[in-house]
Amino acid sequence: MFKEFKAFMMKGNVLDLAVAVVIGAAFGGVVSSFVSDVIMPPIGLLLGGVDFSELYLLLKEGSVAAPYVSLAMAKEAGAVTLNYGAFLNTVIQFLIVGSAIFLMVRTANRLTPPAEAPAPAPMKDCPRCLSSVPAKATRCAHCTSDFSS
Repeated sequence: MFKEFKAFMMKGNVLDLAVAVVIGAAFGGVVSSFVSDVIMPPIGLLLGGVDFSELYLLLKEGSVAAPYVSLAMAKEAGAVTLNYGAFLNTVIQFLIVGSAIFLMVRTANRLTPPAEAPAPAPMKDCPRCLSSVPAKATRCAHCTSDFSS
C-alpha cells in the first residue's frame, strides 16, 4: 500500500499541484500584507485618516456600554459587530490576486505557441454512394459496400 501511495505522490500532476498550493499560500500572504500595509493606508489617508480594518457597524452592545474606541475593544466587551472594513480589505486582496493570476495566465498563453491541429485522415470516395470514407476503411460506413476486392 505504501508503494502505491508513493507512486501516486510521485506523479507529475500531484507534485505540480503541491507546489502550486504552497506558492499560492505564500503569494496570498504577500498580497495580504501589500493590501493592508501599502494600499489601504494611503486610501484611508485620502478619506480622512480612516483605518479600514477598524471599520465596523455595532449590531448589539456588549457587557460594557458603547461607544467603543476600537474594534478590539468592542469584541472584548462582547459586542456583536459587522466588520465591513475587514471585508473591504479582503475584497481588495481578492481583486489583486485575481488580477495577478489573470496576467500570469495571459502571459503564459502568449508565450505558448498555438497547438497545431492534427492532419485530417486521408479519405477516399465510395464508388457506389460517392460518400467520403477513411482511406483505410474496408467497408463504406454509409452503404456498407465492400472495398476489399
